[in-house]
Amino acid sequence: MNERFRQLAEQAKIDYELLPEIAREPVWIALDDELEKFAELIVQECLKIVEPDRTSGDEWCVTLDETAYSIRQHFGVEE
Repeated sequence: MNERFRQLAEQAKIDYELLPEIAREPVWIALDDELEKFAELIVQECLKIVEPDRTSGDEWCVTLDETAYSIRQHFGVEE
């Protein structure tokens, strides 16, 4: 798991355990609500990338706004 995913998993309160009998690395254990929070955090990270800088005045902001809106709608993530 890359470092940013690890940080998001911890932020979502997903826990991990060392279980040497089944894995050499920690095993992440998530309840449904924790997994849902983790997914929301990933979508929010994606939105940060595609959402426009509203102070820039770029003409393509409308297209990016529509993309960000579509991502939010698709995943049901609120601002």
